[in-house]
Amino acid sequence: MKAFKNELYLEDIKYISDLDLPWEKLKNKSVFISGATGLIGSCLVDSIMQHNKDYNLDCKVYALGRNRDKVEERFDKHFTSNLFEFIPFDINEPLERDDLGDIEYILHLASNTHPLAYSTDPIGTVATNIIGTNNLLKFAEKHNVERFVFASSNEIYGENRGDTEKFTEDYCGYINCNTLRAGYTESKRCGEALCQAYIKQKNMDIVIPRLTRSYGPTMLMSDTKAISQFIKNGIAKENIVLKSEGTQFYSYTYIADAVSGLLTVMLKGECGEAYNIADEKSDITLRDLAKTIADVAGTKVVFELPDEQEKAGYSKATKARLDSSKLQALGWKAHYDIKEGIERTIKILEG
Repeated sequence: MKAFKNELYLEDIKYISDLDLPWEKLKNKSVFISGATGLIGSCLVDSIMQHNKDYNLDCKVYALGRNRDKVEERFDKHFTSNLFEFIPFDINEPLERDDLGDIEYILHLASNTHPLAYSTDPIGTVATNIIGTNNLLKFAEKHNVERFVFASSNEIYGENRGDTEKFTEDYCGYINCNTLRAGYTESKRCGEALCQAYIKQKNMDIVIPRLTRSYGPTMLMSDTKAISQFIKNGIAKENIVLKSEGTQFYSYTYIADAVSGLLTVMLKGECGEAYNIADEKSDITLRDLAKTIADVAGTKVVFELPDEQEKAGYSKATKARLDSSKLQALGWKAHYDIKEGIERTIKILEG
C-alpha cells in the first residue's frame, strides 16, 4: 500500500484539515507550491485538498514540478479535481505564465535538503535556494501575490557558539563559508535576505517559516538525512547504523506538525518575520533517536565510520535546538512527540 493511502496518514491529513486556523483566507483563492512532491509539499497539498473536500474551501492548488509522471503518480486522486493543476516548471528557469492572472499565495518549498545532495550537487543546491527563489519572487510580484512563503531551515543558525541552549529567530552562529557544506546554509541565508529585499523594494508580503529536521511517511526513499536512514533501516528490519558517537542534540518535527506550523505561519504570521517550527518534546540526541527507532522496529544500534562523501555533506552542528515560543504565540502547538511520530512513520511505511 502507498503511504499516502494508509489510514494513519489519512488521519494525519484529517487532523491538519480540522485545525482551528483562518482557512477563510484561502476561500476561492489559489496556492502555488514548489517542491510539491517533497516531504513537506506533498503533505501540504493533501491537507489543502482535504480541507477543500471537508469545508468547500474552493482553493485552487498548483503543484509545481519538473516531472509530470512523478506528480501524477503521487497525486493521482487529485488529478481529476478542477481544484488541482500541475505546472511543469524548473525552478532555476524564469516562470512565464501570463494566462494564470493574479496568484494569491506562493509557497517556495523546493530545495535539496539532504547531505548526499549537498555533496554531489552543490551547484544545484545553491542555485535552487538563490536563483530559484528570485525567479519565484519575480513571478509573485508580477502576479500580485497576496503572500509569499519562503521555507527556510534551522541550518541558517550555523554552529551553536555555546552561548545559548536554544536558537531564537534572531540568533546567528558561526558558519565557515569556504566549504562545500556551506552551500546549503549560506544560500538559505541569502534566500531570506532576498525576501527582505523584495519586502522593502517591491512592497511584497513575505513570511519565513524555519523548518527543523522534519520526518514522516512522505519522506523520499532517496533521502540521506540520518533520521531517514535510521527509519529505512528500521523498516527493513536492519540494525540502525550510527556513524558518530551520537551526542548531537537536535530538534525534530513530525510531518503533520511541520505542515500545521507552516500553515500557521502562512495564515497568521506577520510580514517580514521568521518563525521556528519545532517542539521541545521532539528534541533528542542522535544516539537516543537511533535507539528509539531501533526499539520501535525491533532491531539494534550499531556504529560505523562514514565515508568521505558522506562526511562532506554532514552538518558540523553539535547542538541545534530551536525555540518555538514565537510560533506558539500565534496559537500553534505540536500534536506528536518524537516517539509517537517515529511509531506512526514506521507503521505507515510498513503498510
